[in-house]
Amino acid sequence: MLAFIVWACGSAYAQDESTKERPRRALPAETAPQDIIKIETDLVPVDVTVTDAKGRLVRNLKKEDFKLYEDGVERPIASFNVEKVEGTPRPVAIVFALDLSGSMTPEEVTRVSDAMREFSKRLAEHPAVFAVMTFGMRVKTIQSFTNDREKLDRAFDRLAHEPNGMSTHTYDAVDDAVRMLVRHAPPTLQHQMTKRAVVVITDGFPVGDTVSPETVIERANAADASVYVVTMPSFTHLLASAQMTPLPTPLDVSGLVEKTGGRSVYANQQDLGPLFRAIAEEVAAAYVLGFYPPSEVRTDGKFHTIRVAGPPGMTLRQSRPGYQAKKP
Repeated sequence: MLAFIVWACGSAYAQDESTKERPRRALPAETAPQDIIKIETDLVPVDVTVTDAKGRLVRNLKKEDFKLYEDGVERPIASFNVEKVEGTPRPVAIVFALDLSGSMTPEEVTRVSDAMREFSKRLAEHPAVFAVMTFGMRVKTIQSFTNDREKLDRAFDRLAHEPNGMSTHTYDAVDDAVRMLVRHAPPTLQHQMTKRAVVVITDGFPVGDTVSPETVIERANAADASVYVVTMPSFTHLLASAQMTPLPTPLDVSGLVEKTGGRSVYANQQDLGPLFRAIAEEVAAAYVLGFYPPSEVRTDGKFHTIRVAGPPGMTLRQSRPGYQAKKP
């Protein structure tokens, strides 16, 4: 089983954490509150990816093409960013997570490493930093945030030599990635909102996690981070029909991708480069809309829904379904 996290943030963090492993806490009981990262500013951002009827990215929309609703009530859109503002590419913060829990062959690890290089090259013109993690029984940081190409390449080269394990702590890995984004990825850079994303490569079967899927989704939503999942074939990869249609994995069923505005894809081709380049293009092409909630709800401690509407005939995916207001 395989999952790989590379994380990019808007400034370069060159500290080498190649041997760092974060000890995990046991999963709390159902009655115990699990901490949720909450917004720290009054402006509430939401990323939106728009595709047409044929699934192609739509990049030429304007602020006036969108409507934003909070709890069903339309709110003025206070900020609007696109892929480029006045010719300057949008900054991105990406975390890639690679599952090395046992079913990944050395050949597959090499293919994934090459695809990660393709991903980072596709975003070369964007202000970006990357971090690399692996997970199995433990979540391990292979490379902390960096925009140094040589360091990133060395991190990819080390993946084939990482030890395997029997468990697959996928949600723990995404949880660590989101925390890293919150602590180190600036919300804005060069006067633009930073796109935060986690890219997970796995067979889709989490085992042994200490953090629940619901908590990971809440934290990703609060951080406005989207999760993209690349499901690799393995000996546990089942087929639903003669048409070779993959069955939904437990990771798909959890809603981790759908509820964070990401995308789930199946790596059925030998050459993963085009697939990863397409994901990188989608990450960079998201619109970001921001609004200010009314003063009476900004500190009511409640969860408020967000819905973004666009032109007819287009499909919108948003990075969060709502936000948790601060407590008074």
